Amino acid sequence: MSGKPARAKATEGASVSPVDDRSVAARLFAILDAFTSPPATALSLTAIARRSGIPLSTAHRLVAEWVTWGGLARQEDGRYSLGMRLWEVGVQTPTARNLRTIALPYLEDLYETTREHVHLAILDGRDALYLEKLSGHRAVRVISRVGGRLPLHATGVGLVLLAHAPTMVIQDYLAEPLQRFLPQTMTAPEELRRRLAGIRSQGIVRMSEEMTAGSSSLAAPIRDRTGQVVAAVSIVTHTSPGQGPEHEQAVRVAAQGVSRALGYRRAS
Repeated sequence: MSGKPARAKATEGASVSPVDDRSVAARLFAILDAFTSPPATALSLTAIARRSGIPLSTAHRLVAEWVTWGGLARQEDGRYSLGMRLWEVGVQTPTARNLRTIALPYLEDLYETTREHVHLAILDGRDALYLEKLSGHRAVRVISRVGGRLPLHATGVGLVLLAHAPTMVIQDYLAEPLQRFLPQTMTAPEELRRRLAGIRSQGIVRMSEEMTAGSSSLAAPIRDRTGQVVAAVSIVTHTSPGQGPEHEQAVRVAAQGVSRALGYRRAS
């Protein structure tokens, strides 16, 4: 009996780590999620463990599994980045593969016309998910990347997608605090509601220096055969007060071309 109190005393006041009852699959996916919130191109093992809420020893084992499969890649500095195997699998999804394949000739035409950054994006949760990006050597510097995500309210493609999203999606998005990236980033819910209404009526987004200083964006919606907006196309240019309407027309033509290729026929 004398040993029992001693054992009780040894554990008195000790902090007990919460039991992680997630499945192995859930913990594997949590490791991938560690790279998305907030976005990170490379993370140390310690950072992955902290972000995913997984003990370091378990994270080490699961990360090794991802590296073996090709979902993660170990860099020379010891950090980890997302692997090409994930991209190879991702582009095989019907929506992404079909949309990129159909849209690419029109995106290339848009690039040849403007020589500016050209983007193709879809709505995914609270973000614009970039499926394609064509860039010129002299185009303005931007932070977008293929497979990357950016907020809906601060990007041209994002505003198009948000404007044409279901009412509940818009309400839920505007109910959350919105990040202000630059002084001109619009974050007030009522202002954004008016802006979204204008986008729906005009069929185009015009924005300047709301995500990246020195850049402006023009974006338009892409519709499928049912008339549903399924994607958005945009160009990002240097901010220039003397810019003419030819870029806007080029973006509209590209969006209309992809829409027609998807089977959309505008009602007379």
